[in-house]
Amino acid sequence: MTFTTLFYLAVILFAGLIMGRAVKMIRLPNVTGYLLAGLLLGPCVLGVLPAGFVHELELVSDMALSLIALTIGAEFKLSYLKKVGIAPLIIALLEAFGAMLVVCGVLLLLGFDLELSLLLGAIASATAPAATVMVVKQYRAKGPVTETLLSVVALDDAVALIAFGIAMAVVNTLQHPGEVSIAWSIVKPFVEILGSAGIGILLGVLFRIPLHFFKKSSNRLIIVLAFAFLGSSLASMLGLSSLLLCMFMGAALINLCPDGADILDITDTITPPIFLMFFVVSGAELNLFILPQIGLLGIAYILARVAGKIGGASLGAVLAHSQPQVRKYIGFTLIPQAGVAIGLSLIAAKALPDIGQTIQAVILCGTFVYELTGPVCTKLALMRAKEIEPASKSKNDRKK
Repeated sequence: MTFTTLFYLAVILFAGLIMGRAVKMIRLPNVTGYLLAGLLLGPCVLGVLPAGFVHELELVSDMALSLIALTIGAEFKLSYLKKVGIAPLIIALLEAFGAMLVVCGVLLLLGFDLELSLLLGAIASATAPAATVMVVKQYRAKGPVTETLLSVVALDDAVALIAFGIAMAVVNTLQHPGEVSIAWSIVKPFVEILGSAGIGILLGVLFRIPLHFFKKSSNRLIIVLAFAFLGSSLASMLGLSSLLLCMFMGAALINLCPDGADILDITDTITPPIFLMFFVVSGAELNLFILPQIGLLGIAYILARVAGKIGGASLGAVLAHSQPQVRKYIGFTLIPQAGVAIGLSLIAAKALPDIGQTIQAVILCGTFVYELTGPVCTKLALMRAKEIEPASKSKNDRKK
């Protein structure tokens, strides 16, 4: 008997729903349950979801990430930015470069090659926004740590792209002196960021036009989805960052449209199953077989990145004169790492085949560890910061 795509999607939805409820019994975030459901169903464990089918579901990932990025972009309200100043930018820069410097330094001290250390250090700067947003949404976290966190993860990808572009330029120069334009290698990530910003803002402006003619919530939901998918597709076609483009579109919408927040809230009626499928598929893509391959290099990367993130974020919060709870807990909310890091590792593998496979193995292993532990750390940090109210949490749980 040949199973259809709809059958597999049904299995994914049921498994995610059941596992999400199961992990809640031990007070873990839903996203951890979704990832575990995918891991169990995936090719590495039960094999319910064939490897080929998992790769075919990239569309689900693209849909989810475009909506997540749109939501994060909505955190960039000018009124909020005026209130907090440049604190999120300082924290984002220091947590990203903190991870980069600590990872690179530790690997060099352990005797690994400079090129490998530089690239893994640059990739270490990336943080996955999806798991973070899911935890914030599930527990309705609210407070200075949460507000700072959402702004920081929105800036993080831009910082990671710049760091990786510079690292690639240095590595290319070291391996091929005189053959590669170091100037273009450094400028390229800035071009990508500016291009993503320009088109994202333009789409945010155009977003307002159909809103004048369609007032019903159902029609506005269609408009939101259409623009989110349009932005993601344009980014892919133009070689830009879909995450950054959709973030800038969300930022433009929230600042230019008086009821922008209400419009984006409409997406909550359709995003839960999309996000569930995205994380189950992400869990199915986690490869257990690469764990024995990484050895000391992988362990050093995983531990050094966590230390760099926590230390850099805390230092940034101190320098930005952030509130005490932000200084204490913000670093522990930045552990998840997934899509952007994997994408950068693929670029490294294509450009530098001799060390690219090693980089991929380390990043995939790191993704496995970070995606399972990161959401839990985020939840615990927000609870310690008293931004997850026990009463609202219980009320939330009863609804589910």
